[in-house]
Amino acid sequence: MDRVFASEAKGCGFESRQAHLNNMKIIPLAFDSLGTRSMCTYVETHDVKILIDPAVALAPNRSSRPPHPIEVDLMMKEWKKIKSYAHKADVLIVTHYHYDHHNPEEPEIYKGKIVYLKHPLQKINKSQTKRANYFLKKLVNFPKQIEYSDGREFKFGKTTITFSPAVPHGWDEKLGCVTEVLIDDGKTKFIHTSDVEGATVKSQQAFIFRNDPDICLIDGPMTYIFGMHTKTLKHLIEGTKRMKTLIVDHHYLRDLKWKEKMADVYKAAEKRKVKLVCAAEFLGEKMDQLEPIRKKLYEDHPAKMGEPKYVPWLVK
Repeated sequence: MDRVFASEAKGCGFESRQAHLNNMKIIPLAFDSLGTRSMCTYVETHDVKILIDPAVALAPNRSSRPPHPIEVDLMMKEWKKIKSYAHKADVLIVTHYHYDHHNPEEPEIYKGKIVYLKHPLQKINKSQTKRANYFLKKLVNFPKQIEYSDGREFKFGKTTITFSPAVPHGWDEKLGCVTEVLIDDGKTKFIHTSDVEGATVKSQQAFIFRNDPDICLIDGPMTYIFGMHTKTLKHLIEGTKRMKTLIVDHHYLRDLKWKEKMADVYKAAEKRKVKLVCAAEFLGEKMDQLEPIRKKLYEDHPAKMGEPKYVPWLVK
């Protein structure tokens, strides 16, 4: 069965979300809890069909090993699915220029689409500036319309797409900046934070607090490398009024101990009656954290270690 919005899958225990979200459909397509590096999400309202960050990738190196063939196979299946959703979408959004958020080598998915891009020259680091310039050259003649989105708002009937000003990718701007995205159809507010790594910076938090979403899909802290904390997640739950669901994924789900590190956050969520889940749980699916078990994958399924195939265009 294709991964769908959790409340559409009978018997998964998430039926109440469908009523709360009314007619807005939210489908996480590829995420770290599902086995690949991505935050690709499809959102559909009565007015417009939106695809956020249409890309998928793998860690080039984890546990001193390149991606296992099982990971590569999954990445290619996910990329095929993402392309199918890109085909049906009206709007494609790129929040920044890392390869798990944009794929510069298949620009045809943007053909005839309205495209909202993180500004390629402002609030951006050197690496992403180069990638953005390359991407824009590849996009020539494909999109119907390109707009730089930072801090802007766009209307489609009763649906509004609002972008934050550029905020840091993590706790500073060394990795560049990203745009957070709010989709509001007049009944439901949904925020996709992109790579805020736990939203420890006030400018990242401000967009969430100001817009007070019903559901927030947030990139969790990078605990698997830097030992970052989860205090901000608790703060977001306690400091918002409308929030009913908080989806935590991406960097945070590269840590197998992510749940035990969020004990205080779970307590706060329970007190506020907020559903706290990863993307896989939101979909009613089993978690499939392949990256942090890469060493075990090679032990259980021996494979030759060649050049890392960590993005779709490196796979023949």
